[in-house]
Amino acid sequence: MNEPLFRELVPEVIGVLVRRGADFAAAEDAVQDALVEAVRRGWPEGESPRDPKGWLITVAWRKFLDAVRADSSRRRREELVDAEPPPGPGAAVDDALQLYFLCAHPSLTPASAVALTLRAVGGLTTRQIARAYLVPEATMAQRISRAKRTVAGVRFDQPGDVATVLRVLYLVFNEGYSGDVDLSAEAIRLTRQLSARTRHEEVAGLLALMLLHHARRPARTAADGSLVPLAEQDRGLWDTRMIAEGVAVLQGALARDRLGEFQAQAAVAALHADAPTAAETDWVQIVEWYDELVRLTDSPVARLNRAVAVGEADGARAGLAALAGLDPALPRYAAVAAYLHERDGDPQTAARLYAEAAESAPTLPERAHLTREAARINAQLRGRAAGH
Repeated sequence: MNEPLFRELVPEVIGVLVRRGADFAAAEDAVQDALVEAVRRGWPEGESPRDPKGWLITVAWRKFLDAVRADSSRRRREELVDAEPPPGPGAAVDDALQLYFLCAHPSLTPASAVALTLRAVGGLTTRQIARAYLVPEATMAQRISRAKRTVAGVRFDQPGDVATVLRVLYLVFNEGYSGDVDLSAEAIRLTRQLSARTRHEEVAGLLALMLLHHARRPARTAADGSLVPLAEQDRGLWDTRMIAEGVAVLQGALARDRLGEFQAQAAVAALHADAPTAAETDWVQIVEWYDELVRLTDSPVARLNRAVAVGEADGARAGLAALAGLDPALPRYAAVAAYLHERDGDPQTAARLYAEAAESAPTLPERAHLTREAARINAQLRGRAAGH
């Protein structure tokens, strides 16, 4: 089976059926039945129709109508049966784009929106999604079914919220690799598709951010699986083609002069990617971009990252001053404070804070890294004490 072709066509065909009046769950079932029919007929490997999308739309619509006729709600659906549209893609509406909006509908929880997006727009199986999120397949199936019921009555007659779609895609990207699905790569693929369908500058900004982060992925972990901090990464392992693409996409977005949070984040990532060595990083300009990001979002996380950049640009004492107004319960606060205290010449406080950060680390690799940092400083302190 030509999975890439099917995964490209599925969201477009589902979108057409929903626009024609099918509810979301029925539309997806009908499209899945049409795909089974396509495989049974031996395409796309064998004899395939001249217009695969039009063929799938026609067959899926017929499958939907068959289900309607057999359903107890026949009278409610009778008008759809009598007014069957002609075969083919129909009106010049970007149904796949509308499907992005539907799957990221504000009525859905973030977890449900992610699952539904991967299922309907990404074309992943329920089993693949469950494995990626390390939950039982039955649990994921229930989550997707609930999401379908939630959006069952949503129509395609209102403009979608691009910002909500972008948040969902960014959630997918940050999951990384798990199971047999590379969710970071999947998020990039879906964001590329979205970018091709809309000239929204923040879509381009998110795509650039993803590309620039993903380009550093080969250098982020050592052979033993341990984390490698950005400053210590082998930059020769970074994907220069992906970096060049990310920078070009970002420049195109910034040229529209409608700055958003993803463009600002991508600009920071581009400055890191542009530095030949960690020592040559333009921290002053990074602080300026974080200033823009704080202005746009007033996000505590952006302020935390800004404190790190200030510490690099103006010294650890300035970084600690920038950190002072933030809530110590903020994720990664203790790790940032530990780093700045060590650079400020206070290893005792740094060791304590690294150990504290390790206890609340969200992942095992991060916990191991922070534990090693605490152990490293404690070993240095013991060495100094023994020397005296």
